[in-house]
Amino acid sequence: MECILFRHGIAVEPDDWEGTEENRPLTEKGKRRAQQAAKGLSALDCKPTHLFTSPFVRAYDTARIVRAAICPNLKVETREELAVGAKPDQLVNILRTLPSDAVVVCVGHEPLLGEAASLLLCGKSLPNFPLKKAGAACLHLADGVMPGHALLRWWLQPAQLRAFGKRGAGKSTD
Repeated sequence: MECILFRHGIAVEPDDWEGTEENRPLTEKGKRRAQQAAKGLSALDCKPTHLFTSPFVRAYDTARIVRAAICPNLKVETREELAVGAKPDQLVNILRTLPSDAVVVCVGHEPLLGEAASLLLCGKSLPNFPLKKAGAACLHLADGVMPGHALLRWWLQPAQLRAFGKRGAGKSTD
């Protein structure tokens, strides 16, 4: 299984938002950068079989952007296990329900995504694996979904993903 953890794009600052936290949206810059980062996933030949997202608007909208770039035929599935306040073991449990050949993209929030990555890579949830907004990490789970058994394929900052996207956009189709 391949598990790609993708943090939502830049959202309106909480102090500048009058609605509920769940409905805080992406900024225009956040949408644009998420789109560029998603093109980077496309350039990396990412072909997901599952696309899960937090139900929070900023994550859901980011997942829709990812879907448009790399997997337009997949349904975006909202999962409470990716919402703010969820625990890493909850995410691990949904990964365990997937087939071993799955390629899943999980769009969510910090600190959940970084803590889930550390749990899968190191065997325990640690706070020192943060993903930046519109950044992503790819974990390979060869022997099932077990804490401490994942292998890190790549961990890319948003600017790196955007650079891959620009490079991929310039590819010849000959």
